[in-house]
Amino acid sequence: MTDADTARPEALFPLFAELETLPGVGPKAAQAFAGLGVERPKDLLYLLPHSGVDRALRASVRDVIPPATLTVEVTVGQHVPPRRKGGPYRVHVRDERLEFQLVFFHARAEYLQKLLPTGQRRLVSGKVEFFDGLAQIVHPDHILRVEEAAEIPAYEPVYPLVAGLTQRLVAKAVAGALTRLPVLVEWIDRGLMAREGWPDWALALQTAHVPTTAAAIAPTDPARLRLAYDELFAHQLMLSIARASVRRGKGVATVGDGALRAGVLANLPYAPTTAQLRAVGEISADMAAPLRMNRLLQGDVGSGKTLVAFLALLIAVEAGGQGVMMAPTELLARQHFEGLAPLARLAGVRLELLTGRDRGADRAMKLEDLGAGRIPLLVGTHAVFQKDVAFHDLRLAVVDEQHRFGVAQRLELGSKGAAVDVLVMTATPIPRSLALATHGDMDVSVLDEKPAGRKPIRTALVSTDRLDEVIAHLRKAVAEGRQAYWVCPLVEDSEVVDYASAEARFRSLRAALGEKVAIVHGQMPPADKDSAMARFVAGEVQVLVATTVIEVGVNVPNATIMVIEQAETFGLAQLHQLRGRVGRGEAASTCLLLYQAPLSETGARRLSTIRDTEDGFRIAEEDLAMRGAGDLIGTAQSGLPRFRVADLERQGALMALAQSDARRLLADDPGLTSPRGKAARALLWLMNQERALRLMSVG
Repeated sequence: MTDADTARPEALFPLFAELETLPGVGPKAAQAFAGLGVERPKDLLYLLPHSGVDRALRASVRDVIPPATLTVEVTVGQHVPPRRKGGPYRVHVRDERLEFQLVFFHARAEYLQKLLPTGQRRLVSGKVEFFDGLAQIVHPDHILRVEEAAEIPAYEPVYPLVAGLTQRLVAKAVAGALTRLPVLVEWIDRGLMAREGWPDWALALQTAHVPTTAAAIAPTDPARLRLAYDELFAHQLMLSIARASVRRGKGVATVGDGALRAGVLANLPYAPTTAQLRAVGEISADMAAPLRMNRLLQGDVGSGKTLVAFLALLIAVEAGGQGVMMAPTELLARQHFEGLAPLARLAGVRLELLTGRDRGADRAMKLEDLGAGRIPLLVGTHAVFQKDVAFHDLRLAVVDEQHRFGVAQRLELGSKGAAVDVLVMTATPIPRSLALATHGDMDVSVLDEKPAGRKPIRTALVSTDRLDEVIAHLRKAVAEGRQAYWVCPLVEDSEVVDYASAEARFRSLRAALGEKVAIVHGQMPPADKDSAMARFVAGEVQVLVATTVIEVGVNVPNATIMVIEQAETFGLAQLHQLRGRVGRGEAASTCLLLYQAPLSETGARRLSTIRDTEDGFRIAEEDLAMRGAGDLIGTAQSGLPRFRVADLERQGALMALAQSDARRLLADDPGLTSPRGKAARALLWLMNQERALRLMSVG
């Protein structure tokens, strides 16, 4: 691929000029536009109006029901200056059937007399309201001579604004950008366009910016749908190119003989679910192919991801290679190690743990064994990324907790072995549309069944007025030898917010239940945190008061009670993750959601969703509907694309369509050299995704 192939197409040059080349835009306005993410004329094309104002000409005030926007032709009558300083300046006007007033504050009399000469006809447009039984328009939006009527559109688009911009300025700049639309070859499949009834690109932009009715501003309008599809298609094309470039990396076919896996499965005390077997099948097919695997294993709390990951690691060992499992924290790495150890014993395979704590001779010995291939399976934190860690023949890397590892880390990990297959595990169920947006470069396996024998968790909503009853219930449970988590929202008392703090709750539970209560929170030294957790795991402590530190991955089968205080302040996904800490053993488990009455409408909706279902995917869809995509993953670390027209919450099906279309185009035309492929290159430039073209040129 030549430089010419990655260069910006010449037809797009006018859309990449400076903003100041547009009518009405000076340096100050250009700076203000940056606040809307608009830096070039092409960005203005996608700054669509969010609403509109009906300014169709009416015969009289009587034709609308105030308050409403009115455009009407009037004869100007008497001017009544203010009686006192700062008072209203009134101008009497008359339409065909009624007299009313135009009202101005802080206005200069001579300016208004020039603008509205008594006895002349003018066109006025603005919001008409009743005041003391009289109709009036305060500061009309437009006052024009009758012959200038064409300057007011019958339906006026309303654009998003920031300080330093006005509607008029934005509309003028947009109109300027629209005159620069080049003639481009269509990048959307013609059959798809015909089936959906979408207009071509230039017409879609013109229609979206010059709406004639409120329906034209709805996301379901064909022009808007087409523009939303362009964004989603460009994004999916970029991810598909990234995926192709990873897969182009020389893969190694890793084929196991199944002996180690059979040994483990034969000796398990339970049968794997169909979903687990299906996922292992998908992974082994990927590993056997000569392309690099890049797969996401998505499973709800307790769906059995650990077993699937372990069987995948055994495929690497059966083929004579090595496997590594990585976790974001030392605590989780240790837990994975403890969880995998019994499985490794069943398989008769050596498993070691490598974290930042390993020092000196111990670490040196592990590294030597690893380099010589004597350690087939390793569990570690990102200490595994360090330069001195070398494997003999690394075939598979399993990464836990997806959102801590972005695309960049996935690529860095891939460079550890000649062609490491990557399997990413996440316990956060992600709605399909979001999974496509954030992991569209990966193939996805979903564990959508719970292993047999997992008992449902009884979830109840309890008002904080009944705190004493809850503590009495807890005292009884502790006496029976059961263990409980008590989760609080904040660490210390804050004067601003009346949150129960973990420290205060710890003291009150200590007083009520005695020495069996411990505390962990994010501000404790790591060693203290680990020791409190270890005592809880060992059963020396029966009640663990915690902040959300325990959200991810802690496994204590004997813990059967989860109390979440001020549950209404937590997000749905967080509540679901916290509840998943119980219900891991034989005994029936309970989750109590303590809330402070009265609950807001969203608070009530959130808590009843958690009470009514344990299906993480349903909960995630509801969370997406309530909070929106950015909040759901936490915008700062979400890697979520910023779409201007497309709406991830409501257009998941459009995203799925864009993904299959993008993958099909690349399969048919890997170099994007066909006419449609070249058109798609222009789209990538328009949508700021041109870095994907550099990925293609590297391959």
